[in-house]
Amino acid sequence: MPKDFQHINFTIDDRVARITFARPPLNVFNIAMMREMGDALNECLQQRDLAAVVFDAAPGSRGFSAGVAVEEHVPENVFQMLDSFHAVFRLLSQISRPVLAVVDGPALGGGCELVAACDIVIAGERARFGQPEIKLGVFPPVAAILLPRIIGEKRARELIMLGEMIDAAEALRLGLVNYVVPSTELEAKLQGVLTKLKDLSASSLAMTRAALDLGTGDGFQSRLAEVENLYLHELMKTEDACEGVRSFMEKRKPEWRHR
Repeated sequence: MPKDFQHINFTIDDRVARITFARPPLNVFNIAMMREMGDALNECLQQRDLAAVVFDAAPGSRGFSAGVAVEEHVPENVFQMLDSFHAVFRLLSQISRPVLAVVDGPALGGGCELVAACDIVIAGERARFGQPEIKLGVFPPVAAILLPRIIGEKRARELIMLGEMIDAAEALRLGLVNYVVPSTELEAKLQGVLTKLKDLSASSLAMTRAALDLGTGDGFQSRLAEVENLYLHELMKTEDACEGVRSFMEKRKPEWRHR
């Protein structure tokens, strides 16, 4: 049986694994929470008949997730932070099952990257999406790989380089989400999609997702390793990356030195 967690709720019921973010109000991913997500996904790997994995936020949350904890971007923690976060994406590719996200409210930074990695995304009308990392003097490694493929090269570069948000309607138009419904209808829409998935063969779904990943020819694992190297060994050694994180924590405007 799934074990108890502090920062997420995790259930496997009727062939559906559900990972619910339970770190209100904004479900910021700290290292402990991301490791719990990894533990939950490792349990999913043991389920041969699993039909789907669902990510959502606990009732009372103000958003899906505001991303990774900024205070853990500091040099002494950044290696652990990136490793625990990217382990989630590596595990998702190993599980090879349909992955769904239910998004109500903001999905920013790492939250938006997780949305990009999902196969089917159901968004509420108040959902917002964005990659604001550039405003802290850093960039989003997973989004740098996935977003150009999903929403197109030019639009992805604009969103990542400007750090601006888009609303649910624009996310639907760009193909970042599959459905936009009123917040009160999110669960019903999710159950409708899950009913269709549970009517299918789990092994066939796994092979299909693996084939789709191969079809993109993106070499995600190797590309992620290259981007991690750039992030950890070059970006995080710049003065501005450290200044961006420091200024955020000190609640002031960054003073860029452009190096």
